[in-house]
Amino acid sequence: MTTSLPITPILQFGTSRFLQAHADLFLSEALAQGRALGPVTVVQSSGDAGRRGRLAALAAQDGFAVRVQGLEDGQTVSFETRVTSIRRALTTAEDWSEICRIAAEEAEIVLSNTSESGWTVQPADSGPEFDQAMSYPAKLTQLLRARFRAGGRPVQVMPTELIARNGETLRARVLALAAPLDPGLADWIGREVRFVNSLVDRIVSAPLEPAGAVAEPYALWAIEDCPGLVLPCRHPAVQVVADLDRIEKLKLHILNLGHTWLVADWQARGGAETFVRELMADPAIRARLLALYTHEVLPGFAARGFAEAPAYVAATLDRFANPFLDHRLSDIAQNHAEKVSRRIGAFLRWSGSDCPQLQALAGHSPQPTPGD
Repeated sequence: MTTSLPITPILQFGTSRFLQAHADLFLSEALAQGRALGPVTVVQSSGDAGRRGRLAALAAQDGFAVRVQGLEDGQTVSFETRVTSIRRALTTAEDWSEICRIAAEEAEIVLSNTSESGWTVQPADSGPEFDQAMSYPAKLTQLLRARFRAGGRPVQVMPTELIARNGETLRARVLALAAPLDPGLADWIGREVRFVNSLVDRIVSAPLEPAGAVAEPYALWAIEDCPGLVLPCRHPAVQVVADLDRIEKLKLHILNLGHTWLVADWQARGGAETFVRELMADPAIRARLLALYTHEVLPGFAARGFAEAPAYVAATLDRFANPFLDHRLSDIAQNHAEKVSRRIGAFLRWSGSDCPQLQALAGHSPQPTPGD
């Protein structure tokens, strides 16, 4: 017996460990409670034959493991769960016709978290037909073309890449690629394809084999509200917000600012520590960071009406202190001068607060380390 219901209403581009421990996990937990749009077809768009084992493991009947380890409200959290939201796993290098069929007939949401190189413009992007060498936006354009030719039902596109206004940015790329192919296609995309801006946050520290990942307890998928928005699932980590700017400000000027302050302090002391968790294990360093947040950062947020900022600081301190996470200070120190400007200098301009420590740091930023 056939059914008119979609088999996999979510078509996901990207097989990263981040998605495994983020959207795929949320969907799995929501499906178990009847609170998700449906299961997932995941697509590997790179064509990397070396990842075929992971691709098969993603769609295994018993799912794959995600291990969650860290601190939450000051308490140690450590558990493992199985993710079973993925029903099929395909590759653009071998399964393009089937991916086109799913995009045309089943998909209600196209979700992505591809690599930075996957968004890079390629010579093949201007071709009239699919080419494996195309960037992700060009491949998406070809899939939307297949849906348009199959009747053109509306569809929602949800990039989660860490690109400012990611939905709007992807929409502009797709429209620019679609217009030369078919003006009617571009008109349909402009009317019927909803591109949604979102911001994701979770530290996923290590892969598990053949599929799965190790992640911190903290997780966020902030989705900017828009007319006709369809949620992939209802989940505590999924927040619909009127404007992503508030979430971006919290992340940039609390979490990222704290990282940059820790690096500056570490460099000034000539510290021997390797990981952020080692700094947080030192009561004196932790106390100085807390004082910075309390006396310089939080007043700026309070003046702007961010009542949620104290709770965000508390969660950030737990994330920094995660005893299971190897977050290298040398990695955070890359492009340090630029980060001081973007995270601390921009906060000073935005908040207008009296912040002696931050003002001193912004005015006396160390030079970037070699290789920046």
